[in-house]
Amino acid sequence: MTLTRDGPILIEGPVEVVLDDGRVVRSDRFVVAICACRRSRKYPWCDTSHRRRTPASATRKG
Repeated sequence: MTLTRDGPILIEGPVEVVLDDGRVVRSDRFVVAICACRRSRKYPWCDTSHRRRTPASATRKG
């Protein structure tokens, strides 16, 4: 497993994920990107939605 700063959790596949509602989803990919920001439209899989987030430093005026 690899944790990425401000990005997904990368896990060597295949992977089974149990969702909050008890459903089990599976990916047979070699490396799976699990969403850590919960912005993904394909949750629990990462769709790079975290990249569209505006960094806090860019919104501050100093």
